[in-house]
Amino acid sequence: MTAPPCVVVADDDVRAAGVIAWLLREKGYSVATAKGNDELQDLLRRQPADLVIIGWGADGSVEGVVKLVRSGGGAALPVLIAGVSRSVDAQQALRAGADDWISKPVRVAELLARIETHLTGDTDARALRATLQRREEELVRAQTDIATTRQLVEILNEVTAELAAAEIYRVLARRVARALDLRHCSIVLAAPGESMGTVVAAYDDPSITDLQVRIDRYPELQAALDTNRPVLVDDVLVDQMFAEVRELWRREVRTPPIRSVLAIPFALDRRQSGIFFLRTERGDRTLTTEDADFAEVVIRAAVAAIRRAHALESSRADNRRLEELATTDALTRLLNRRALLERLSVEVDRARRFKSQLSLLMLDLDHFKAVNDQYGHLAGDSLLRQIGTLLAGDVRTIDVVARYGGEEFVLILPETSTEGAAVFAERLRERVDSERFELEGAADFHLTCSIGVATFPSPRVASTEDLFARADEALYRAKSGGRNQVRT
Repeated sequence: MTAPPCVVVADDDVRAAGVIAWLLREKGYSVATAKGNDELQDLLRRQPADLVIIGWGADGSVEGVVKLVRSGGGAALPVLIAGVSRSVDAQQALRAGADDWISKPVRVAELLARIETHLTGDTDARALRATLQRREEELVRAQTDIATTRQLVEILNEVTAELAAAEIYRVLARRVARALDLRHCSIVLAAPGESMGTVVAAYDDPSITDLQVRIDRYPELQAALDTNRPVLVDDVLVDQMFAEVRELWRREVRTPPIRSVLAIPFALDRRQSGIFFLRTERGDRTLTTEDADFAEVVIRAAVAAIRRAHALESSRADNRRLEELATTDALTRLLNRRALLERLSVEVDRARRFKSQLSLLMLDLDHFKAVNDQYGHLAGDSLLRQIGTLLAGDVRTIDVVARYGGEEFVLILPETSTEGAAVFAERLRERVDSERFELEGAADFHLTCSIGVATFPSPRVASTEDLFARADEALYRAKSGGRNQVRT
């Protein structure tokens, strides 16, 4: 039920004030009377009023009493002056700030009509002001929503670009931290049930990419993983969730500067989850549910981009592994014969285009069959791996080392003449001759090699096939000439 309007009657003439008060109560109004300025001021402080009637003969000037009403929080309160007998007094009352006046003697119908008019007008004004306030609040909310949506669109446009997963994480941490005006925003990856997590991006330290952290030291992260729901903590120094951690802090004689935390979990696949981790420090604002809503919308929308990036990276890794399997010798991890021929063709074309020289070395291990016969094929494989490591470690970055087949190896030496290749080949032969290889069943195993050298372009060498043929002929001469030597 709506309370009746409250009218305050202020008049030092108690009898006149009582008559007006009685008339208004009979008409259903709530009435309070005051005699003197002090009593009126006290009454207005204690009781909200809808309208004030001031007797013309009230204590002090009319202007002073009106100012008193206005200063007491009733700036918009209708004020009527009652008992005005002259037109000049009516003008004075209006100049003093009154809203209306009532003639003397007071006529009941006129009094009630004027009160009703002002109360109705005041009610309409209050309703209008309330409507305007609601509209202003709705406008502010709309503007906030527009700004938030714009931020979301900008963030999502950036993370849905063709970025690697690591870059998406950095973008999310940076953009959300800036949007919410935070100093701490990071992303942690963790598998359910595991005690360790990995910080893959942190706004406050962009250098962090794979920092290992203990999940049990962060109860908010553990709770987010366990419940798969956002966790918002207003104050870590009082929240029950942090009771054990606070005890740990006490034993370590430290109080972290963190005030409030927000952890939002998200799933990447069946084996791995992530956590959007936001924090504020002492002296900063407290994180709110609005922050959680904004961050959750961002991360939920970004998960698709993250999954796509992970899938692309996995696909590229698979392709690289397949390519490596197709081009790499499984035993020595050097290039295989197929990859060697492709690379040699490219290098020969380059040498022809730039009018430079290219040398090819064919290296064969001496008496290697005896190794397999005496020590077995596993020992022979171990020896081949050691030779491959030795050769790969002794060449330049522009050189190419490959296993041609069996115990034969081929080295491509770009921009190298016959003389330079022969010098290098001799050094390589001496290196193998002086090496003591590890072989099960034979301590300090000794091995030698023979090397054939050919150069493009040179007489009888105009193609890749010619280059291989001349290097093979040179290798044959080295083997037939007694082995452990270099021939060109």
